[in-house]
Parts: sequence; C-alpha cells; structure tokens
Amino acid sequence: MLTETGPKLLEFNVRFGDPETQVLLARLQSDFANICYKVSHATLTREDVVECDEVGITVVLASKGYPGSYEQGKVILGVEEAAALEGISIFHAGTAVNADGELITAGGRVLAVTAVAPTFEQAKDRVYEACDKINFEGKQYRQDIAAAVFHE
Repeated sequence: MLTETGPKLLEFNVRFGDPETQVLLARLQSDFANICYKVSHATLTREDVVECDEVGITVVLASKGYPGSYEQGKVILGVEEAAALEGISIFHAGTAVNADGELITAGGRVLAVTAVAPTFEQAKDRVYEACDKINFEGKQYRQDIAAAVFHE
C-alpha cells in the first residue's frame, strides 16, 4: 500500500487460493510439481523457476453480498467459453456441482479469471472479455483492476 511516508507491506498472499498467487501461476512455464519437489528437498535454484515475459491480470467473480452474507446455488454459465479464449485461465474457488450436474456458486469468491498477454492493455481486455462471458445471478466483480497502470 502506498502511503504518504512510502510503501507499506500489509501481507504476503501466497496460498494457491489467493488471486495474487494465481496470477503468478498462470505465468509459470516451469513444471510446478518439480518446483515443489525441489523446495521440499532444499535444492531449488532461481534457474528452476521460469516465467513467461507476458503480463498477468486476475479478476475475482464474487457472489452478490460478498464479503458479507451471500446466496449459494446459483447456476454458472459460460465458463467453458471464457476458458477457451486465448491466454485465459480460470481458477475455481466457491463452486460446486448440483444434482443436475450444473456448475453452481458455493462461496463468496466464486471464480478467479486470469489473463496473460504481451501487454497490460491486452491482458486487461482479455480478462474482462472472459468475465463478461461468465454469468450467474448476483455476479459482481471489480472493474478497476489494473486501471492504475493506465493512469500513471
């Protein structure tokens, strides 16, 4: 967080369920299982971790009312179409499958949509195009992700 006295660190978000981690995983070109193995054996080197040169942006699709109370069981449509777009990865967070085999909401943070592209503008366009293809009742998401990049 930028403050009047300079940047301040609030927290490290490195759990696999964190959008801050998911955006990095989408840029990873190395074998993630191999990285985990080497970490567990204390043999990981910087050369073992290879990232693409492209930009990543993640937008979370949330249930209406999140972070407060929210309804569950809303049918989610369009995930396959969104995932088929170039450079898009979709991470499930608060999803489940109902008795009819339909994908439904089951949490406040429903999906994290990540786009990887050569430029910030392309990544931003891709991520929001994918977000627009996914629909469920009460879908909400921030529309200002990466906006600061274009206002500097």
